[in-house]
Parts: sequence; structure tokens; C-alpha cells
Amino acid sequence: MRSLVSMMIIDYFVAFGVLLGGCLIGGLGAFLVGEPPMTWVQNHVDKLKIWALVAAIGGTFDTITAIEKGFFNEYYGEMVKHLLYIGSAFFGAHTASLLIHWMIGDIQ
Repeated sequence: MRSLVSMMIIDYFVAFGVLLGGCLIGGLGAFLVGEPPMTWVQNHVDKLKIWALVAAIGGTFDTITAIEKGFFNEYYGEMVKHLLYIGSAFFGAHTASLLIHWMIGDIQ
């Protein structure tokens, strides 16, 4: 159980960090090439969310395989564990998205 919770925490913060860092550094890059950084961040925050999820779970094929085995071969524990990992990563990416929207003044 300890490894499940620790992996969920790690997935949360990896997704959070990927989205936050990607948007902030991307905004800096937009500034350096003469584009408005806030507009760039606003347009790309939701596009980067899926990539934060993929980075947090370490690729999608292992997770999809584990879910498939759990669903069709009745290994429900493995399936639930990977769904919790995905949920944790999604929650981390969503939290970062809310923080970025708050930072740029675009509260939804």
C-alpha cells in the first residue's frame, strides 16, 4: 500500500511540474521571439495537459496493457491501481492548470 500512495504522489507532482514548467518556460520562449507570453500560455495550457498526463504515467502502453489485463483476465487490483495512477496524474495536471489560469488572470 505504501508504494501505491507514494507512486500516486509522484505522479501528481510530475504532472503538476510538467504542465507548470512547460507553460512558464514556453511563455519565456514566446517572449524571446516577440510573441505575447500571456496569450501563448493561455492558448497552450490546455493543450499541454495531456502531455503532462503521459509524462507522469511514463507512457501509455504499459498502463493500457495493465488495464486490459485487469478487465479481461480479472486482475482487478492491477487495473484499479493504474486507474488511480491516471487519476492522480490528471488531478496534478488540473491543479497546475488552475494555478496557471489564476496566475495569468484567466479564471474559468
